[in-house]
Parts: sequence; C-alpha cells; structure tokens
Amino acid sequence: MPKILHILSQRPSRTGSGITLDAVVRLAEKAGWSQAAVVGVPAGDEHPAVGNLRPRDIHPVRFLDADYPTRPTDMNFPVPGMSDVMPYPSTIWSTLGPEDLATYRQVWTRHLEKTIREFEPDLIHSHHIWLVSSLLKDVAPQLPVVTTCHATGLRQLKFCPHLAAEVIAGCRRHDHFLVLRQDHAAQLAQTLKVPKQQISLAGVGFRDEIFHPGDPGQNFIRQDLLYVGKFSKSKGLPWLLDAFAAITRQRPNLRLHIAGAGSGPEAETLSARMQAMAPNVVMHGMLDQENLALLMGRCKVCVLPSFYEGVPLVLVEAAACGCRLVSTRLPGVLEQIAPVLADTLELVPLPRLENVDQPLAEDLPLFTANLMAAIRSSLEALESPIPDLNSFTWTSVFARVEAVWQNHMV
Repeated sequence: MPKILHILSQRPSRTGSGITLDAVVRLAEKAGWSQAAVVGVPAGDEHPAVGNLRPRDIHPVRFLDADYPTRPTDMNFPVPGMSDVMPYPSTIWSTLGPEDLATYRQVWTRHLEKTIREFEPDLIHSHHIWLVSSLLKDVAPQLPVVTTCHATGLRQLKFCPHLAAEVIAGCRRHDHFLVLRQDHAAQLAQTLKVPKQQISLAGVGFRDEIFHPGDPGQNFIRQDLLYVGKFSKSKGLPWLLDAFAAITRQRPNLRLHIAGAGSGPEAETLSARMQAMAPNVVMHGMLDQENLALLMGRCKVCVLPSFYEGVPLVLVEAAACGCRLVSTRLPGVLEQIAPVLADTLELVPLPRLENVDQPLAEDLPLFTANLMAAIRSSLEALESPIPDLNSFTWTSVFARVEAVWQNHMV
C-alpha cells in the first residue's frame, strides 16, 4: 500500500489549506492510501484532528499557547500563520527575528527527519510555498515532493523579502505543484522559474454531503445576511459593517450573522464594534462545517467583501445551501466561480489596492456604496435553483490530486 506524508505548517481544519488537507486525507483513505501528517499546533491542542487519521499517525510540532503556558513546546512563540491575520492567535512572519527563524528551521528539520525515518513515505505532499516546504528536499532528497500552492505563500514573499531567496531556492526543487486557479500557475512558474508542465490545476472543493439545501421549516423565510471569515480589514469586514449599518436604517429587523474569529488589535477592534451592533449583528464564533451549513441554510445572502483570496470556497458552500452571493471581483471568483454561479452572484468592483490587499482610502466610499447596492439587490431577488456544483466537489478535486501522486511515485 503506497504511503503519503502530508505536511501543513499551521493548524489543520482552521483555514482553507487545513480544510483541503482534511478532505484529501479522508478521500485518500477511501482510495486505499496509507497516510500520516505533520502539522503545526498550539501546545494546548492535545489531539489535533486530520481527516480520519489515528492519533498515532498525526505528528504535531507544538508552539507556545498563551492559554496553556505550562504545556511543553517545541518553539516559544505561537504558530506562524500564512496570513498576517489568522482566526486564532498566531505569529506574523515578518516579526520573527534571526534566532527564532533559526530555531524554526532546526525544529522542523529534526521533526521531519524523525517522521520520515519512522513512516517511510513513498511521496510527500506539502502545503504552501513557504519555509517548511523549502526544507523538504534537504531532509529527503530521494523522495518525490508535491506541493499545493494556496497563494498566501506568494503574498508572504512580498511581506518577507529577506526570506524570498531561501523559499524560492528550496521550493523550486519540488517535483510537482498544484494550484487553486489558473492564474496562480502563471505566478508560480514566474516566481519559482519552473516549467509550466510541472504545475497542475487542482481547484478547490466542498463537502457536498454537508453543504446542501436543508429544511429550515415550512413557514421559514430566508432574509438574513452572512459573513464567514476572519476579523480583518483585508477581508473587507469594516466596510461590510458600514454598508450593513446603512441598510438597517430601512430594514431595522435585518440580521448579519458573523461566523469567524480573529486575534490581535485589529480583530479586537472589529469584534468590539460588532458587539456594539447587537442584536442586528449576531456573532457565532468559529463554527464546524456541520453547524456552518445549518447557518447557511437559514440565511438569504452570503457576503464576501474581501480584497484578496485564492478561490473562496465559502461561496460555493453557501450556494450549495441555497444562498445568494455577493462578492468582490476577485480573480478566483471571476475565473472559477462566476461562470457556474452567475445567476446567484452579485459582483462588486474592487477598490484600488496597494501592498496586495490594502485599499486606497479615497476609493472606499464608492466601494461601500457598491457593496450596499449589491446586498440590497440580492436581498430583493427571488431564490434561484441550486446550480450544478459537481466540478467543485472534493471527489473531483481529489481525482486530480491522486493522478499527480500516481505520476510521481518512487
């Protein structure tokens, strides 16, 4: 039975890459692959979950956890996240000094060497074009390495130029790359200087056994809004709150449901603002996928006002549950989602951006007005039939991933 070692340097199941890992592991198990996973977790997470893997097949690297300060750790700082604002306490990459970075490399190298020696994988599948992935060909030069680019690594290269040469030199040695959308392939080929034939489109998937139209009740009428994501300016949340506040002047009973979390001063400011907007704003915290699907089934419009995303899977999940959609004109939305969901989707022009995801202040009044108009239009629209989302199922995504694995077996 062939063996796959999965590697994710941040918390599993908490972000898009973690959900991808979870789904791929579940389907690979059904397909007969033997698997293990290495993940980065806070010390308080004693039993991290990855798909249906047994605890003995999950090999965590443990980071500082402020809630459990006495728990043993491998590193004395929180898990670094691939975005500067994560839905849990994390370390921003650009704040790590030379000593912390040296410790990070040493700990991961030792941990990977030990896991590879004990598990003896036939192939390594890592996530993110970033520091841990860049170490893999030094640790296991004989093994084929497939890496999924979630685009956040390409963004971090701009935030951390002092790490760019190391990341590029390490990752470009990998055997194959998977991307979420086609324009990422061009960016990746240009950044790593690798042939385009080494890059395949995997896309993103959703769990169709969880996200589907529910039965909210015979007399229930969908009328609320939903936001799913981090408490962050880069996600457009402050301007969604501005637009929502204006809309509630005419619709005082409208509710905006918030499913997500955040950490740091920015998230705390947004959290305080949303709490002050109760009862119109309802905060649910981080939800597992089953409870998120139930919430989606009770909301009419899911809003994604983000300035930067890969392929925002939340829109597909919401559409599968019967929501109408409002989204900024993100490349991943235009390329992969709009052609399938056009009848249920309202697109909002992006403001001009600097540093990848920071809007220019002079463009924000128009952005807020456009967002408000799109939300109003979606609230007033009739419900549409659920579109055909088969190409977005994890079964379809895994078939593309598995084909790459089979082509690169030792």
